Amino acid sequence: MIWAAMMLLALGIDAAIGWPDALYRRAGHPVVWIGTLISFCERRWNRGGRRRRIALGALTVAVVTATSAGVAAMVAFVLPDGWAGVLIGGVLAWPFVAVRSLHDHVAAVAKPLGNDDLGAARHAVSMIVGRDVTRLDKAGVARAGIESLAENASDGVIAPLFWGVLLGLPGIVGYKAINTLDSMIGHRSDRYEAFGKLAARLDDAVNLIPARLTGGLFALIGGAQALRAMTRDAGAHRSPNAGWPEGAMAGALGVRLSGPRVYETHVAEEPWLNADAADPDGAAMSRALTVYRRGMMLAAAVLALLALV
Repeated sequence: MIWAAMMLLALGIDAAIGWPDALYRRAGHPVVWIGTLISFCERRWNRGGRRRRIALGALTVAVVTATSAGVAAMVAFVLPDGWAGVLIGGVLAWPFVAVRSLHDHVAAVAKPLGNDDLGAARHAVSMIVGRDVTRLDKAGVARAGIESLAENASDGVIAPLFWGVLLGLPGIVGYKAINTLDSMIGHRSDRYEAFGKLAARLDDAVNLIPARLTGGLFALIGGAQALRAMTRDAGAHRSPNAGWPEGAMAGALGVRLSGPRVYETHVAEEPWLNADAADPDGAAMSRALTVYRRGMMLAAAVLALLALV
């Protein structure tokens, strides 16, 4: 399958080199370009009453998704046949897979936490989560980092690859447009609750299968206890999707995740995943990164098998 081969190449390139800073400084990043379009629409259309905001938010979703996937479809149409097309398509898909950056961001939390440098660990985790990190103890920092790793393994790696295998370049780019819309406007706040309503619901829908696939990968790595924690606790999570990879990761590590969390404006009373287990620490974060790496290698093996079909 040509599209699976493209996605395998994209995964391999990103795992090897990520998105180099020099390239970012020179050309930016395609996801940032998508974000610029979202910001343009939001500034002009996110106003008026609730009904108007919902309608114009839906229009924003349509414009951004259609534009992003449409450009990708036009590029895919002119790709050459055979391995030349696979090579070019894989390079073009590469920016939409975040396997290395996710690993590196979480490793940047695990290292100082393992060295008992709570201040540096809090600063590092503030780069990847939205909660109030000043009130996190060591276990709270570890939970935040591991949860981000598990959830974003789905959103940042498995889901883009899944839609890329199904629909090629338009699939991976269209997915990333939807996911970026959710990240930017899919918030439950006064400004975005109405305007980002469709973006949030659509993101839930397109992540439905990938989140469960990601949980399945972690369960294969973590064994019966990971599978048990995932199937028992995933439905209790506030998200219809995040509980699957997070629950599997909690079981694989033998720790508890989620639970109450503090944001700038409120405290979210979330239920625990794998509630009877111990709190995580820096060593658990390092083990989580090992589970993540093995899960991504397993995903690469599946892509290789699909590419040979």
